[in-house]
Amino acid sequence: MNSQSKERFKEQLLKVMDQKNHWAWRYFSGDQITRDQLKLHFRQEYAVYIRDFPVFLSRIHGKNPPMEVRQDLAANIFEEETGGLTVGKSHPELFLYLMEGLGFKQDEFEDVPLLPASHRYREWLDKITLSGSWVEAAAVTTIFVEGSVKDRQEIDPSLPPDLADVKHKILDHPLVKFHKVDPMYLDLIRAHHTIEGSHRIAAWKMVLNHATTPSYQKKVCQGLEHSLKLWLAYRDGVARACQLAP
Repeated sequence: MNSQSKERFKEQLLKVMDQKNHWAWRYFSGDQITRDQLKLHFRQEYAVYIRDFPVFLSRIHGKNPPMEVRQDLAANIFEEETGGLTVGKSHPELFLYLMEGLGFKQDEFEDVPLLPASHRYREWLDKITLSGSWVEAAAVTTIFVEGSVKDRQEIDPSLPPDLADVKHKILDHPLVKFHKVDPMYLDLIRAHHTIEGSHRIAAWKMVLNHATTPSYQKKVCQGLEHSLKLWLAYRDGVARACQLAP
């Protein structure tokens, strides 16, 4: 596979990530959202993918991909499960600590009933990580789920990097600015700031370097497109449950 065809493939995937943006985000990142609405939103996020993200990665690792991919996945799993590369606690634990800062109890995030579209999105994540090839599962999990609409900037060395330091990011975070959460509770943001750049680079590298046939490239593109469709529906469902309107 020559570099030009790899670049075309990469651009196809980036065009999907460019669309990972939902109209309700302006509410959830703004000052017009209530704590009850935030609780509904965060409970769905936790149950759909945050709690079990390390499990998704482990399933992919268990498919026995090439050595360098296993090593990248192992580093990601280690950080997600232990925080051993950053602040010393698992990312699901750090999320619940952040919720504590909002005044929510940990047991409010146990046995969360999923909304219909949330359930469909979660079913897809289980299906692709259990039954899909390792490269399809890695693309959906490490590129789509772990990534964002900012991926184009984060992985493109020709674009200016985000130079804001972690202290500024935390003080400017919506939960601190608008909901007066004490910055001490934002260790999850500190961890992400420390490690996320290397995770994004590793995610794209493993997919671009190993989805090297037209068949695999097509399946990976279809996987991301299907993920986007289900994710947008999932976010629509959460917005409706919060009684938000476009």
